Amino acid sequence: MQCRQLGSATESWDENGRSLTDQVGDLFRTKPLPSMPLYFWGDADNTRYLDSYFREFPGVWRHGDWITIGKDGSCVIYGRSDATLNRSGLRMGTSEIYGPIETLPEILDSMVIDLEYLGRPSDMELFVVLWGGVSLDADLEDRIRQAIRAALSLRFLPDRITLARAIPRTLSGKKQEVPIKKLYLGRSAQDTVNREPMANPECLDWYVERAQQYVRGLDASTARAAPRP
Repeated sequence: MQCRQLGSATESWDENGRSLTDQVGDLFRTKPLPSMPLYFWGDADNTRYLDSYFREFPGVWRHGDWITIGKDGSCVIYGRSDATLNRSGLRMGTSEIYGPIETLPEILDSMVIDLEYLGRPSDMELFVVLWGGVSLDADLEDRIRQAIRAALSLRFLPDRITLARAIPRTLSGKKQEVPIKKLYLGRSAQDTVNREPMANPECLDWYVERAQQYVRGLDASTARAAPRP
């Protein structure tokens, strides 16, 4: 977008609420927006409303998208900053994917990230950890896709299924989908992931390397597609 909408106090923030320029950050609105909803239907005490938009910083609206605001005021919106999957306009929580996948006897653990990078179509990568002695062959990949297709729809089939050594988790067991997604958007590991609350920080370097390869591949394809002067 060439600029921010009139009447929209939009900023790109990092996890600590610091404003960013020329860097990918969370889209926050620091003042009320004319079209902002006032409440949710049936949410009598505003609990759901406040938890959805004002949980991170009270009084500051978190929109739930990645954004870069350039020095010239132009903006690029990249897609969802939470773990929500957005495929062709259909949104779904990642837990809906894990249900059918992790019922397969070969699957020990799994994690999915959905990348809407620089306006490109949704690009979904599914990481799976298998029980010892099991290999990720064409037959298992096909059964994973069949399980997702049967439980959800064709739209939520992953673009890639990748064998991983481990799924990064916090000490409380939560899958770290959002930090890994940030790595794939080009954020540095130092600014993105805190190893201290991780249950298995030794697995992080593998994801950092893969994310860097992914970003380099995007940069190369963008350069090839650029018009010649």
